[in-house]
Amino acid sequence: SQVYFKNQLKLALIGQSLFGQEVYSHLCKEGHRVVGVFTVPDKDGKADPLALAAEKDGTPVFKFPRWRVKGKTIKEVAEAYRSVGAELNVLPFCTQFIPMDVIDSPKHGSIIYHPSILPRHRGASAINWTLIMGDKKAGFSVFWADDGLDTGPILLQRSCDVEPNDTVDALYNRFLFPEGIKAMVEAVQLIADGKAPRIPQPEEGATYEGIQKKENAEISWDQSAEVLHNWIRGHDKVPGAWTEINGQMVTFYGSSLLNSSMPPGEPLEIKGAKKPGLVTKNGLVLFGNDGKALMVRNLQFEDGKMIPASQYFSAGETSVVELTAEEMKVAETIKVIWAGILSNIPVIEDSTDFFKSGASSMDVVRLVEEIRQKCGGLQLQNEDVYMATKFEDFIQKVVRKLRGEDQEEELVVDYVSKEVNAMTVNMPYQCFINGQFTDAEDGKTYDTINPTDGSTICKVSYASLVDVDKAVAAAKDAFENGEWGRMNARERGRLMYRLADLLEENQEELATIEALDSGAVYTLALKTHIGMSVQTFRYFAGWCDKIQGSTIPINQARPNRNLTFTKKEPLGVCAIIIPWNYPLMMLAWKSAACLAAGNTLVLKPAQVTPLTALKFAELSVKAGFPKGVINIIPGSASVAQWLSIDLGTRRSLFNSCAASNLKKVSLELGGKSPLIIFNDCEIDKAVRMGMGAVFFNKGENCIAAGRLFVEESIHDEFVTRVVEEIKKMKIGDPLDRSTDHGPQNHKAHLEKLLQYCEAGVKEGATLVYGGRQVPRPGFFMEPTVFTDVEDHMYLAKEESFGPIMVISKFQNGDIDGVLLRANNTEYGLASGVFTRDINKAMYISEKLEAGTVFINTYNKTDVAAPFGGVKQSGFGKDLGEEALNEYLKTKTVTLEY
Repeated sequence: SQVYFKNQLKLALIGQSLFGQEVYSHLCKEGHRVVGVFTVPDKDGKADPLALAAEKDGTPVFKFPRWRVKGKTIKEVAEAYRSVGAELNVLPFCTQFIPMDVIDSPKHGSIIYHPSILPRHRGASAINWTLIMGDKKAGFSVFWADDGLDTGPILLQRSCDVEPNDTVDALYNRFLFPEGIKAMVEAVQLIADGKAPRIPQPEEGATYEGIQKKENAEISWDQSAEVLHNWIRGHDKVPGAWTEINGQMVTFYGSSLLNSSMPPGEPLEIKGAKKPGLVTKNGLVLFGNDGKALMVRNLQFEDGKMIPASQYFSAGETSVVELTAEEMKVAETIKVIWAGILSNIPVIEDSTDFFKSGASSMDVVRLVEEIRQKCGGLQLQNEDVYMATKFEDFIQKVVRKLRGEDQEEELVVDYVSKEVNAMTVNMPYQCFINGQFTDAEDGKTYDTINPTDGSTICKVSYASLVDVDKAVAAAKDAFENGEWGRMNARERGRLMYRLADLLEENQEELATIEALDSGAVYTLALKTHIGMSVQTFRYFAGWCDKIQGSTIPINQARPNRNLTFTKKEPLGVCAIIIPWNYPLMMLAWKSAACLAAGNTLVLKPAQVTPLTALKFAELSVKAGFPKGVINIIPGSASVAQWLSIDLGTRRSLFNSCAASNLKKVSLELGGKSPLIIFNDCEIDKAVRMGMGAVFFNKGENCIAAGRLFVEESIHDEFVTRVVEEIKKMKIGDPLDRSTDHGPQNHKAHLEKLLQYCEAGVKEGATLVYGGRQVPRPGFFMEPTVFTDVEDHMYLAKEESFGPIMVISKFQNGDIDGVLLRANNTEYGLASGVFTRDINKAMYISEKLEAGTVFINTYNKTDVAAPFGGVKQSGFGKDLGEEALNEYLKTKTVTLEY
């Protein structure tokens, strides 16, 4: 058999930097022999990364400060070069001028990496010019060196799209660095195999730009926002685009186009700008001559000090903090880390400047990571180093971070407080938008009512459409420009775990609020309303770093050098509208999966039960969620109209979503869940769980058994025993620990239930028990039982959403007949069957048209099990892994290599 071995060359690597080091390492792995490395001399006692790697391998390393003098090659340098006997010169990144006799010396000549799509952007600073000129494509070229300036024949090129807010670093790290390394290795192999092309560069479209200097980087303001943005990001970080503010040079960093609504801020006069800038909480907003805007995150003054742009007007207010003994230990540890990085500096003093002492951007990464490793997990950002370059300032920043003093201003909450349930309950009542509680724009409020006695708990902000706009803009900004969009998945999970802990720590207060606002029995609220909310957030917190796509083999024409994979990406801003029966738990079911997927949200709680959602908002801030990620807007159904959702009917919901912008929709719309009880069941269990299936949470339960089918031979016994158990139930104050049955959620709902019972009696169903309002203050209804309910009756078709048991009998042994009746409904959320016959049970479970089937149990939901309906009960899933798919989109990527 024939074995193919790669052709290999003897290489001279000429250049420097981490890029050069990586090219060197990859070429060695491919079997090529690097016979010599020619790089720059050590700087401040520190060797270049390429030199370090080569010296470690025992490869000859030459460090010449220059290759020629007065236009002539230095003899000693040329002799040292020729002594290695290279067959090809590889120049991955080289700042020195290499003489042509060296370039042409090897058998195969020399190849050079250049970070632009030649002939465009010849010369230095090509990446910067790609952004400055607003190019839509970036890329690199590997070309054959000649006696011109980046004019040699092309060997290969690669390109990528330029994203609207790409920076030099972003382009380099995402594409030019990793793909450039691969391309240099590929180019060498093509030469070794005799397959390397030499494609002459066209002169059409050729440009040449030199290195930008600081004096040439001043911003000219009479241009569009996009041109201004390109100028600023193209000069970031060197030399830095600047302007004059209040008589001094100020350099701008971290530019992004502003696509969201204009945030409020304080005007800042800028020399030459036709319109003042706007200092906002997110940064400095600047305006182009086209009326559009951009934002810069950081500012640097003439003395080198860098600050967040949002702090321009308070930049001089920070005082020096005194260090505690424990903080002094941290400072000493950090001093040792600085000394290790700045090995050329004999002593690290307070005035030592990190970058003026020779540190590079790679050293910033090392500093941040070493501090995290050696200082108890202290998490700094790269920008923290750039904003405090002197050792003394850096220690001050670290100490403030340790103390939490550098965090955003403390949340201000105007509570309504009540002494109830042996505790003080503090309830926020305002809209929660962009991390702050605020009154509705028009100042309107409404009363939220305690269903136990009909009294007003408090007045709650009644959000207007202006408030909705603000909430959506905040969520959009947090997703596109904020910390949340840049946060890694595990950090997102950490915040969700912390929020789950806070929900658990405050469970008694939350359960009390739930009892006051929704009428939920306190013990049930503690276990289910709050308990399952905690479990839901913990479950989805664990999913954050496990969301992944897949690789897919595709069938393509040869050569089959393709890679296809999928990515799961968040949707962006999600609108969540929740019902009033489980206010906090429904919030958790929806928002936990939404946040785990990386989205931001605007949530509208039910108008009659807003209080636990607003308390949840307060706890989310304490957990550390960034501003704008979670927004809560209480109010009526009109609040949702901006989101193209009409809460009146399902049909109008679909129509409005389709007519606006084809929003992705997930719906859980209730049901008329059938429960079939056969004569071979465990009757005690069937009675107990049948009652739970109907009366759990006062019947305000989306999966409540809306219709019971009881086999004829046990029908009468079942009804008698149910009535006996109902008579034992205690109806009363939900905060009383012995209460079994609390008030209905609100007055209108109670009235609807009473009308439902009247309709049943009129149609001829037998009212066995209840059907009346309990004669006491509040919205209490007696648990109710109807029998002799025939298939055509209103009670058989419509959901009551209350404590009303609707019973129909079926003939002994008529399995298929009762299945036909059970499925004769437009709904399909849940269902159940009680029987000892497992074969019968499995047959029934296959035939029932419902999203969930309970066998010999009921109401047994779990955070890991998907929950959702079919038919008119909606589509999409809550809970379980499947719920994540409702908040993700799949992107397919195919590449040829």
